[in-house]
Amino acid sequence: MKLRRDPFQAIADPTRRAILVLLASQSMTAGAIAKNFDTARPTISKHLQVLSECELITSNQQGREVHYEIKVEKMKEIDKWLNQFREMWESRFNQLDDLLSKFNKNNP
Repeated sequence: MKLRRDPFQAIADPTRRAILVLLASQSMTAGAIAKNFDTARPTISKHLQVLSECELITSNQQGREVHYEIKVEKMKEIDKWLNQFREMWESRFNQLDDLLSKFNKNNP
């Protein structure tokens, strides 16, 4: 039985986040991705494997090359989950802004 990796663990790594940023604009081969990093290609391949196991990217064989691309739907799922926290913090910051505004008006 193969364990499914956690996408949040995957994106906790700065190199994997950088790979996702690269793939957000276009599909790329492992070699093209590796050129953007000061690390060995096998290391990048391992990062790609983790991202693939988390279903954050997909790979497509095109001739002799494998092209990787971001899975937009999976990224949307993560964004949707994070949005609940974004909304909560925005509400709290708005409440703090209101409180500070009242305090500043009462204490010129």
